Amino acid sequence: MRINKFLAKCNLGSRRAVEELVKNGEIAVNGNLCFDLTTQIDPENDEVEFKGKKILPKNEKIYLMLNKPKKYLVAHQDAFDRKTVYELLPDFDVHLFAVGRLDYMSEGLLLLTSDGDFANKIIHPRYKLPKVYKVLVKGNLDNEQLQKLRDGIVIEGKKTQPAIVFVKNRSQGKIQLRMTIFEGRKRQIRRMIGKIDGEVLELKRLQIADVKLGKLPTGMWRMLKPNEVLSLMNYKKKRD
Repeated sequence: MRINKFLAKCNLGSRRAVEELVKNGEIAVNGNLCFDLTTQIDPENDEVEFKGKKILPKNEKIYLMLNKPKKYLVAHQDAFDRKTVYELLPDFDVHLFAVGRLDYMSEGLLLLTSDGDFANKIIHPRYKLPKVYKVLVKGNLDNEQLQKLRDGIVIEGKKTQPAIVFVKNRSQGKIQLRMTIFEGRKRQIRRMIGKIDGEVLELKRLQIADVKLGKLPTGMWRMLKPNEVLSLMNYKKKRD
């Protein structure tokens, strides 16, 4: 199998993420640093190392959802000693990584897994999995501004994919939106709102594809049900 697939099966990250490990010279194959993404790995005969330690594909795969609170960082550690989402989880004795982004001040549905192929399916732009958010915005946005969100906003020279935007409530110079986006750029919703002269006050992810946060309490986690994992893995196929 190709080296990126092998590394993903070793739970080092999604296929796209592990490609950076290869490019950065952090992977050795049979004692030699490997920089070639076309390298084929025979798990039975090749010895692969990451940071000097031999790695093997893991059989046990974990899929869970966390209701991320505000002021928790989606990272294993932080130079400023801020709390991280991993402090809310038990030690599973496998490397868990977050699927997609939720910034420090955002909250809601966060998926974590030890399955790199699963993560790649969720985050890769070509699959266009819908992600639903509740957004509280400072500023009484008008219909023209809202239509710009629906049509797409240019961020760093590239237009975002069209979004689904519903107004849920308007009150005292604030507007509550329900937004569905189909990609996951860094701080995407906050930047989109900023481009139309609004300011995001609260941002909560409610749903990814058919998997909903539901009534899971803030700061709590649960394992995904097998049908939820299959639903996410087969989402695009189901709609083709």
